Amino acid sequence: MKYTLRAIRVNKGDTQEETAKAVGVSVDTWANYEKGKTFPDVPVIQRIEKYFNIPYDNIDFLCSDNTVKQ
Repeated sequence: MKYTLRAIRVNKGDTQEETAKAVGVSVDTWANYEKGKTFPDVPVIQRIEKYFNIPYDNIDFLCSDNTVKQ
């Protein structure tokens, strides 16, 4: 099953600010990732995988759907 970035963040209980800081991007950049407006580069993807403990294959980076998938 694939999860949106927003779903992963919300299910962890983080704010956009907390997540952005943890993966080393600005809040605006993180918001754009969640909206599907921009796509993270490989080093950021690796930090996202590590922070959330979820493999790349389970993250839907292209989905701009803001519903939380459980």
